[in-house]
Amino acid sequence: MPFRVHVVAGCVVLAALGLVGCTGSNPTPPQTGLFGHVAIVVEENRNYGSVTSSSMPYLSGLMTQYGLATQYYANTHPSIGDYMMLTTGQVLTKDDSAIPPSFPVSADNVVRELLAAGKTWKAYAESLPSVGYLGGDTTDGGGQYLVRHVPIAYLTDVQNSPTQRQNLVPFPQLAQDLSNDSLPNYSFITPNGCDDAHDCDLSTADNWLKVNIDPLIKNSIFQKDGLLIVVFDESGNDNTNGGGRVVCTLISPAFSKLGYQSTNIYQHQSVLRLTLEGLGITTPPGAASTAPTMWEFFNF
Repeated sequence: MPFRVHVVAGCVVLAALGLVGCTGSNPTPPQTGLFGHVAIVVEENRNYGSVTSSSMPYLSGLMTQYGLATQYYANTHPSIGDYMMLTTGQVLTKDDSAIPPSFPVSADNVVRELLAAGKTWKAYAESLPSVGYLGGDTTDGGGQYLVRHVPIAYLTDVQNSPTQRQNLVPFPQLAQDLSNDSLPNYSFITPNGCDDAHDCDLSTADNWLKVNIDPLIKNSIFQKDGLLIVVFDESGNDNTNGGGRVVCTLISPAFSKLGYQSTNIYQHQSVLRLTLEGLGITTPPGAASTAPTMWEFFNF
């Protein structure tokens, strides 16, 4: 049944959900999950301005068509603390040399919350040597695998469960899951150290997104209930608000406010909150529990 929309004193009232969103504020999240499938792709170490230039025409097209947080800031330097914030709501460490066996993370986290809510998940990591791999950096998977870019591998909820380790998979599994209509509710997608712009140029990263992520956006199921977030972990040389200003674009074929740009300040904990709230989970971990919501980007 379509929502009944009324405007009352500058506020939008969505009668079917009993929600109120006022001009100049962020609307209350829906009481049940808006999305059936949420995916996050994390790129690496670039300033906002370098990404919004013509260096990444495919990603720039997504920013223009869907939603862009123009005042989005990473939390810290170097990378690993930002990845931890995206999955646990805490920085936890700034040691980029930490590997899963030596730094097991038992704090509340995205996997724990997903499982408690009965949701499915996978971490798709390009150049991962094998399913469930918990070791350090390697080129054994056919490219530069950087474990600090795969925060799911550090979580004890994964490390201590042979079943959950099976959800830490090499990236080609994503194409198979799309073709088999078996995409999980939550996907954490990590390009390798070249394709995420860590060690190669932005045009390489942009082409990787076009080849590998465009099929996700155009997938018929994702078109109906999907949310994709493409975000950079940290800036290249900016310390503003901890980790510098970076690009965060939010893409939902069914629910995005098209061409929407926000000047509200956000950080990674807000993305963590959105990915869980979007699936109907109301107990995001760590700083995500009190982070600014990002529902202004969507019609619901």
